[in-house]
Amino acid sequence: MEQKTKVTAPAGKQEVLITRDFELPVELLFKAHTESEIIEEWMGNKVLKLDARKHGGFDYVAIDPKGNTHSFRGAFHDVIPNQKIIRTFEMDGPFGVQLEFYDFEKLTEDTSRLNMRVLYETPEKRDGVLKLPFVQGINWAHNTLQEVVSKRK
Repeated sequence: MEQKTKVTAPAGKQEVLITRDFELPVELLFKAHTESEIIEEWMGNKVLKLDARKHGGFDYVAIDPKGNTHSFRGAFHDVIPNQKIIRTFEMDGPFGVQLEFYDFEKLTEDTSRLNMRVLYETPEKRDGVLKLPFVQGINWAHNTLQEVVSKRK
């Protein structure tokens, strides 16, 4: 099955480039990244804190099938509605903090594109993340986002 989310990881670099086209208006795609109720629905995480504005932050927790908890947190550096999010992201584990740039692009009234650029502290930390089922995970997440948020059109 073709993976609709494209992930590019240039050799020797600290970045990952992620692109996905959605059959969603850009306003809904943006809300899927900034509204607690929608985030919980498509990510499956509990939103403990979400202040999606410049200098705001977020704190999510996920519980895996074995009952283990995994925390995710970060700070918003800039939020321009329906256009851009710049934030940090940190999860439990050895990978450290990453810097994420989300660009939301309106393609038509009913379609949009998400371009993400994720920067890691070192190429080695980036490569460690890529050894996980990262590509499959981001595709699953984006497929779920498309399915869940389509119902809100």
